[in-house]
Amino acid sequence: MSLAAATGTQYALTLQTLQGPATATITEVAAGIREYAVNGIDLVEGFAAESVPPLGAGTVLVPWPNRIRDAIWTQHGVRHLLTVTEPAQMNAIHGLLVVTAYRLVAQSDTEVTLAATVFPQAGYPYQLDTTVTYALTVDGLAVTHRIRNVGGETAPVALGTHPYLKIGDVPTDELVLRLNATSHIDVDHRLNPIGVSPVDGTSFDLRVGARVADLHLDDGFGGVVVQDGRGEHSLTAPDGRRVTLWGDANMAYVQAFTPRNFPVRTDNGRTGATTQLGLAVAIEPMTAPADAFNSGQGLRWLAPGEDWVVRWGITPTGFVA
Repeated sequence: MSLAAATGTQYALTLQTLQGPATATITEVAAGIREYAVNGIDLVEGFAAESVPPLGAGTVLVPWPNRIRDAIWTQHGVRHLLTVTEPAQMNAIHGLLVVTAYRLVAQSDTEVTLAATVFPQAGYPYQLDTTVTYALTVDGLAVTHRIRNVGGETAPVALGTHPYLKIGDVPTDELVLRLNATSHIDVDHRLNPIGVSPVDGTSFDLRVGARVADLHLDDGFGGVVVQDGRGEHSLTAPDGRRVTLWGDANMAYVQAFTPRNFPVRTDNGRTGATTQLGLAVAIEPMTAPADAFNSGQGLRWLAPGEDWVVRWGITPTGFVA
């Protein structure tokens, strides 16, 4: 008896590129990236169709990424109480769509567009229509988010995503992580912000890179440097192959997470039958940092009828067909 997919309908994308065949699998639930590979080499940490996304892998985070302290935020003297979704830290984490089934808008061999609505609810009395488009291109996987305020009040909005990158035929601890960010978001024991510090001269200065094996991160960064309309972060293998995560100017923040308990697939294959707990690297582009609903940092206020478009993607370099 085969098990049902825990993330709903699976949307398969394929494209022949100069670096080899590119393939991706996008999920109905959370509009997430379950698989992405080039020439048979996994570029994200994949997981089995019958599994929930481990540690938030690949999911879309709307209308906020990261955390809201105590699941409480205040606007114009009105206290909004969200559901606590991170009980260990007593915070609200990763928005309101991480277990939502998106609906199909359009699909081709190389592209899929999915849509979901954020309905008014406890702690968030606003209504948003959202879409996300994943497109395989000759340069990599390109992602476009569109958010429209369809309610009658101006709504606070932020957006993030949660991909775990890898170069599947290289042990993750041998990869070098580079984050093109100039400030570190200092946090308390519950991972809520308490200040911002320059990365210069600290272990958080990852602009020149550090081996993943030497890093223990669940940290947010600001001051993402944007050049030619993009901020870029990357993982690089010893042989020079590189996977770059890029975001447009909206993605002014990034979270880096290096858990040692990710269920890593050990066969670099599609079955997901062989896994073991191991090191993984999430590079999470965000338009706002943790607790933005309270600090206002990076927060976008969408007027009724207003649209917002955010773009990011994953680009492999140096892979040979």
